[in-house]
Amino acid sequence: MFKLAHNGKILMDIAQAAPPSEGFILDALKQSPFAQCEVDHESIKAYFKGDQTEKILAVAIKRDATFKVDVCEEKMQAIGTITVAYGGKAISLEEAKKALIAAGVTRGFKNVYLESLLKKQHLAQPGDEVSEMLAQGRLPTNGEPATLKLHVCTLKQRLKQPKLREDGSVDMRDFGALASVEKGTLLATQIPATNGADGFNVLGETLPAKPGDTFQLTAGEGTEISTKNPLQLIATLSGCPSEINNGLRVDDVFTIDEVSVKSGHIEFDGSVIVSKSVAPGMKIIAKGDVTILGSVESAEIQTKGNIEVKQAAIGHLDHQHNDEELTCKLIAGGNIEISHGQYAYLEANNIIVHKQSNHCDLKAIDTIAIGDGDKPNGKLIGGEIIDAQKVIAGEIGTSSGTKMNIFLARSGMNLTEKTDECVKELSAVEEQLNALQQAVEKADHLKDADKKKEIMQKILATQQHYCQQAEQLEKQLSELDHHLHDLLDNTQLTVNKALNSDVEIHIFDRVYKTQRQYPPCTAKLIDNEVKIEF
Repeated sequence: MFKLAHNGKILMDIAQAAPPSEGFILDALKQSPFAQCEVDHESIKAYFKGDQTEKILAVAIKRDATFKVDVCEEKMQAIGTITVAYGGKAISLEEAKKALIAAGVTRGFKNVYLESLLKKQHLAQPGDEVSEMLAQGRLPTNGEPATLKLHVCTLKQRLKQPKLREDGSVDMRDFGALASVEKGTLLATQIPATNGADGFNVLGETLPAKPGDTFQLTAGEGTEISTKNPLQLIATLSGCPSEINNGLRVDDVFTIDEVSVKSGHIEFDGSVIVSKSVAPGMKIIAKGDVTILGSVESAEIQTKGNIEVKQAAIGHLDHQHNDEELTCKLIAGGNIEISHGQYAYLEANNIIVHKQSNHCDLKAIDTIAIGDGDKPNGKLIGGEIIDAQKVIAGEIGTSSGTKMNIFLARSGMNLTEKTDECVKELSAVEEQLNALQQAVEKADHLKDADKKKEIMQKILATQQHYCQQAEQLEKQLSELDHHLHDLLDNTQLTVNKALNSDVEIHIFDRVYKTQRQYPPCTAKLIDNEVKIEF
């Protein structure tokens, strides 16, 4: 009744249908060896609508399975799709592999994926589409940054570990013996950055890994880099180790119970520890870290290292000399960390006020944080942020509208001034080079060969000098421009609870004044304007 034509069509002898009908043809086809073929409904319906003169009718078609490979836009996955055969041949393993190669897939392929897809085609109905991931790329693993492994206890670490009393309570004024080291002690080892592992996509292209950031090991005062191992830092004198950027230093330590009129001002080349407080009018001038276990009241502390005040730094406006000047001043070459501040001037690389800052003037090279942890929630009330790159606080200003000025990226003004100076110098150098070129053209017309050679040599030497100067100025301009863009890109004010009204936010040479209270938000310089983002 049915036979297969060379073009894949299933032909039926209508004379064998008794009586001929669409239902009879479909039932007969289901019982035949061609039951899995695709029924040609249009051909059958057309036959019964026409004059029914044909003796042979095409009732179905036999189709082989088809297979395609799609590579995703990111080239990280290859998806195989089979359209199941209508009574025809299924996709073989070899055919599938050839299609993968034709699609350019060379890495991340596994036979088990392909075998799973090929098995699905035998479980699905004819004409169904079945898909499976056949290849998977691998993202690069970036390298780990270089780290500094300490082998000794620093002064800062020691002050975080108060002694336990016999009754189990903590003595917050007793931190045990000083963390001193002997000359020749191994202080720290730099653990090198790792390169990471390259990744790849399914087309075989390598995805390079980013090497971990590294740094140059820094030998501070009282230390040196080991001659045997350039990754190790050794103490060159006995004293107390303190952390600096990318290294350590070793200081002599001066310890005193209280700084008052009885002790006089303290001036010391190393670190200073004050067990109680610093009285009004007193000064501490040091080169190492200064740690105050009590409070500082209307006193002045200056150091090249860090300043840590366990309690408050409190002052007032100096009515006797200058109403604009604050009587409590803390100035550090490193960082400043205090519990809370009131009418105090703080200047450092980074400033941390754990609880609250009231009417303080703060100046930082990098960050000012009011509060603890990754999301500081302290209050910044009144006073002025003289300069900083980042300010993070819970609340800024007050609901009553206390006026405040916050200046960020103010140091960018110095960069623009230096840039202007460089441009002027470069213009002057270029004028000199133009004048020398004219001198070359003039000398070229001299008839005396010896004199011409002598003049040309002098001009060439001068040209070389100005060319080197121009190259240095262009390099300096590029560095200043990069530094300024980096500064502005990373400058941000972050408020984790509320930004109140009457706060003027200055970022570089742009300003934004708040007119109402804002919920948690950030302020950044975007398209040369200060914009608030919630």
